[in-house]
Amino acid sequence: MNLAEKVAQYPWHHSIDLGGGVVTPGGKSPATHTEEVRIIFGPLDLRGRSVLDIGAWNGYYSFEAKRRGARRVLATDHYCWQHSRFKGRETFDLAREALQLDIEALDIDIQDINVERLGEFDVVLFLGVFYHLIDPISALQGIAPLAKEVLVVETHIALQELNYPAMRFYPGAELNNDPSNWWGPNMACIRDLLHTIGFNRVQETFNGRGTFHAWR
Repeated sequence: MNLAEKVAQYPWHHSIDLGGGVVTPGGKSPATHTEEVRIIFGPLDLRGRSVLDIGAWNGYYSFEAKRRGARRVLATDHYCWQHSRFKGRETFDLAREALQLDIEALDIDIQDINVERLGEFDVVLFLGVFYHLIDPISALQGIAPLAKEVLVVETHIALQELNYPAMRFYPGAELNNDPSNWWGPNMACIRDLLHTIGFNRVQETFNGRGTFHAWR
């Protein structure tokens, strides 16, 4: 079975160029990834740095970090890697093997991530995870100590019409018909949360979603 045939066996969220004309058919288009990479990685110099990717799924951002010169990349996930429909771990392993990138992988749930178990990383990526958690503030507090230099948070945003920090709760499947979407913070909410848990400088970008670079 060739690479294209292997890729066709699985569902994909990320569009990953595996070489040889094979691009995984992700729900996120290559153009969307290009714009997200510009926002997420643009302010960062990853050369020689250690990177933790929390919620890696198919691995696009882990792979991008390694391509940008990161010395060490640890990709973690649990929900997508154990999901019977997403097949996240299988797709991650297939892409990592095809790209021949030296990236570590650890199946671990968010509540089990702590500095005692994983240690510190220069850069921590927390992309598209916050709003999927029933208790996202505790999760953010838990992962903050792992980021020695910068924590990058990307999330769904709501309530931008309010001029104070706030979050909307979605008790059912109101957001994109997805019952795993729980919260819609506004930009002020995430910015102030990051300051509250110990980050001195927060750079924020809004392009329909929110991306935050929180620096020590």
